[in-house]
Amino acid sequence: MSETRPRVAVVGAGAFGRNHLRVIRESGRAELAGVYDADEKRCRTAAAEFGCRAFHSLDEAAGSAVAAVVATPTTSHREVGCTLLDAGLDVLVEKPIAVTTGEAQQMVSAASRGGRILQVGHLERFNPAIETLTKIVDRPLFFEIHRLSVFTPRSLDVDVVADLMIHDLDIVLSLTRAMPEEVRAAGISVLSERVDIANVRLAFPGGVVANLTASRVSTEKVRKLRLFQPRQYISVDYARRDCVAISVGPDRNVKIEPQHVGQGEPLARQFDSFLACVASRGMPVVDGIAAARALDLAQQIVARIDEHARLVARSLVQET
Repeated sequence: MSETRPRVAVVGAGAFGRNHLRVIRESGRAELAGVYDADEKRCRTAAAEFGCRAFHSLDEAAGSAVAAVVATPTTSHREVGCTLLDAGLDVLVEKPIAVTTGEAQQMVSAASRGGRILQVGHLERFNPAIETLTKIVDRPLFFEIHRLSVFTPRSLDVDVVADLMIHDLDIVLSLTRAMPEEVRAAGISVLSERVDIANVRLAFPGGVVANLTASRVSTEKVRKLRLFQPRQYISVDYARRDCVAISVGPDRNVKIEPQHVGQGEPLARQFDSFLACVASRGMPVVDGIAAARALDLAQQIVARIDEHARLVARSLVQET
């Protein structure tokens, strides 16, 4: 095993797993140990494409690497993640961290008792535009966030809140540094059995408010965040990776300032950050505790959506 290039395995050879395989293979700082997937054919195909070993079991993967990326369906994150952490590996697991906060806590505990790194793939934290935003935010007061996507059959094991909105929930929580005092939400199922579109209003201590909309049944892709703080409006386009600040000076002149945004693919930046934590044993940008908070808020939102749906159903019954 190379001391300078840690061997990293990928568990899960679906769309997300293949992206991670590519990033690890292209990284000059790690060695791709191999890939494991419960679907043997998909595993062999991915291994052939990325020129790596196809593992026959999770235990084999764990025994051949010092770190792993977990890109399996969310329903298996806790089982796979805890197995790898207990085997002594550092783990980068895709978001959401788990299905429930209880499962998330099991993963956090597994990492803690073994002294392992547990990082969660809230990818937008590594979007250069968001990294720029965090440097100029000092007192956020109001958020308006839209994340719209066209329908795809992937990630249907979770609702749109855990699939898409959770990215923005994580960012809002990181900037407000607090959990909301009030959660109001509505949502509906359109093309799947789970909620496909949701609108949420969060009220935080100190009067901070965040409005979020997420949809995976849109006709277009939109990923934008607008933030207002005293005398300043900041706009971020996740997709274009740009950040613009509009400020009002003492003389009431309006100044439009495009911010300098760094370069680099967020997934590659995320992996580099993970490797840095593996080497230094430092705290990840998004550790298990932060990811569990975002998941807890997502579950609160889904509960409010269910309450709203029951209210609408009762209203319809009364009308008839």
